[in-house]
Amino acid sequence: MAFSEPSENIKNLNLREGSKVADFGAGSGFYTLLAAERVRASGQVFAIDVQKEMLSRIETTARDKGFRNIQVVWGDIDKIGGTKLKEAMVDAVIVSNVLFQSEHKENLANEAFRITKNGGELMAIDWTDSYGNMGPIQSQIVSQDEARMIFEGAGFKYERDFSAGDHHWGMVLKKP
Repeated sequence: MAFSEPSENIKNLNLREGSKVADFGAGSGFYTLLAAERVRASGQVFAIDVQKEMLSRIETTARDKGFRNIQVVWGDIDKIGGTKLKEAMVDAVIVSNVLFQSEHKENLANEAFRITKNGGELMAIDWTDSYGNMGPIQSQIVSQDEARMIFEGAGFKYERDFSAGDHHWGMVLKKP
């Protein structure tokens, strides 16, 4: 594996038919679509992003592929309540390649904790370094140890690391 591969990474979450998933900073929707496939029609995926044009793309792609279990949410993952989701309503949260962009990482972690059910999981993936024109600039890099401290500070319990590609780290945490 050279680059981060969403279809492999998502296997690290215990997603089942009927699960509810929040994709923080959904972007182009790779994880949103993969999660929607895994949770089937009885599940639900909330694609949350601050960029309306990205959400429009996800809606179009979902419709074209026949997914009816994706709900786009124009929200701010850096604010408590910014996802517009109810407390303890999702089984899993995906935080992929957004920590380095977050201006309020603790708020992001607290919001993820707030919306996750007890026993639910959080999958975090981000860049390990700056690679020229790929990824964030060096000063934006969030190390895996730093991310773990942020998520544990919000109440999550570290579960395990996983290989997320040559340029990314990955880990799974759980809400007790």
